[in-house]
Amino acid sequence: MNPLALYIHIPYCEHKCIYCDFYSVINSKNIEIYFDALLKEIKIRAEQCAQNHEVISIYFGGGTPTLVQTKFLEKIISVIIRKFKISENIEITTEANPGTLNKLKIEELLALGINRLSVGVQSFFDDDLKFLTRIHNRKAAIETVETANSIGFENINIDLIFNLPGQTKERWIENLETATSLPVKHISAYSLIVEHGTILYKMISDGKTKIGDEDYDADLYETTQDYLIGKGFEQYEVSNFAKNNYSCRHNLAYWKYEDYLGFGVSAHSFVRPKRWRNFGSLTFYLKSLNNSKPFIASSETLNKKEQTEEFVMLALRSNGLDLTKLRKLFGNDFIMKNKDFLDELVLNKFIIKSANIIKFTRKGYAVCDEILAKFDY
Repeated sequence: MNPLALYIHIPYCEHKCIYCDFYSVINSKNIEIYFDALLKEIKIRAEQCAQNHEVISIYFGGGTPTLVQTKFLEKIISVIIRKFKISENIEITTEANPGTLNKLKIEELLALGINRLSVGVQSFFDDDLKFLTRIHNRKAAIETVETANSIGFENINIDLIFNLPGQTKERWIENLETATSLPVKHISAYSLIVEHGTILYKMISDGKTKIGDEDYDADLYETTQDYLIGKGFEQYEVSNFAKNNYSCRHNLAYWKYEDYLGFGVSAHSFVRPKRWRNFGSLTFYLKSLNNSKPFIASSETLNKKEQTEEFVMLALRSNGLDLTKLRKLFGNDFIMKNKDFLDELVLNKFIIKSANIIKFTRKGYAVCDEILAKFDY
């Protein structure tokens, strides 16, 4: 059985945050229709993929999954359990906005079998949250995490963003201090990315706000590594830190180049060697599924070079490149082509190389994109 990760996109939000470029809608009138379409898509894919796969994770992302009634999430989990073979230690995650949670809602999520909560805090400073147009405040973020833990959520993640406009290193460290004082097992710390088409992009383009340059961003990143590793978190991916045995199983499936299926509007899927994405419009997605027409906007079959490049990139950005698995899947070409460059990276302490693993050092993580671009695939 091949491991399989499932992603379910819930596009509904109370409003659109200024930095977000994920597909979302603020009109929730089609929720029941959307979930009917989701169930239909899951059943179709189960017929094609369930026989040779075992589901190791289910991940509800968005949008804001915790904005919808839990009965809709329950239907999704129920049909997946019926249609797929499920791992005994399956990880079921939902992203959560503190502004959409209370004690009852958290209890309902836990009762559904959801065993991992990913809380979109972003900052513990109210002025930062106001700038980012989040619907919660510091108090709600802290109470959400503490309540979830007291109710029974042992596996909790916090998302944080650094290099916000005007953010000093001291303020960022205060965010990290607050996060690590809470009962969390995982912290995702991302640099603020200015995506085309977002409100933030226009604000920066118009000169209404600005963020720190690359050097300042790198300094905050190194500060993050120092602080979280010092607090007992392991860095297992460029932006992710976890306590022992609490690495996100769903994300690891992506980074280990395992198969995954994405359900819903704008969702992406990959079953080696084929990748496809669903329509990025709720109208088109619903229309195609309800009319039993193809709901795929585009697809491609990756050749050996493309697969090798993705496998190497994903592995090195996470726990390291397993050379035994690389040779098994794609042969020895990559190692032979890049022998001199790899030796240079070892000499300059950007990577650590053992008999079967190549892994970035902390120094290498900081410039991983530049290194990955120089490999010959």
